[in-house]
Amino acid sequence: MNCDNFCSLFPITYSLLPVPCSLFPVPFGIVLFNPKLAMKNITLLSTTLLIATSGLVLVAPQAASALNWNWSYSAPGIEASGTFTTNDTPDDLGFFLISEITGTRNSETITGLQPTGTSTPGNEPFQVDNLISLDANQLTTDGFGFSTSAGNFVNVFFASFLQPPGFFEIFSAPPFITGFENLGPEDSELPISFSAKPVIVSEPTHSISILTLATLGLASTIKRKLKPSPSKQKV
Repeated sequence: MNCDNFCSLFPITYSLLPVPCSLFPVPFGIVLFNPKLAMKNITLLSTTLLIATSGLVLVAPQAASALNWNWSYSAPGIEASGTFTTNDTPDDLGFFLISEITGTRNSETITGLQPTGTSTPGNEPFQVDNLISLDANQLTTDGFGFSTSAGNFVNVFFASFLQPPGFFEIFSAPPFITGFENLGPEDSELPISFSAKPVIVSEPTHSISILTLATLGLASTIKRKLKPSPSKQKV
């Protein structure tokens, strides 16, 4: 049996090989009428392919990706939580820049992140920087901001200038009057408990698993082809 005939028996399995089937002479000199010698060579082939293909996957460069966070804060009458998306590399001070936010504040859905360098309505002239870190303080004195489905706005920040320092939420509701000193009865500035943690995601291993299954499948398929049938054993 030549290589082409042999490969035609296992078209799916051999299509997974990283080189043409013609480079595998039945493969590696397997003598089909000698099952013991055949299985010895098949095991060697399977191991070689597994090591080679796994190595190709493991050394492939990993593309830079965003970092996801879970965040939450609370105070009497306030429950807020959701997710951040940031860049995956901190700046020189250890801060990550928030680019997206999702979640809820009480029964209101968060609809968007306050653009960096702007003020939430009613809290002018303080501008958010949308920075988050792994340090105990986590936020700057500018903090991050967001809008809600009810048309309200929120600015969460760390008041390092107070004694003791702590996290605060400024809540602004319509009608908005320019200037933080003009907070109305519908607005509030309250201390809160805040925390945020990155979501740890394991590296994907499905590519290696597929190659492993394919390689082992080659050995299993050929083994079934070479195993004598019960009727032949009885002869």
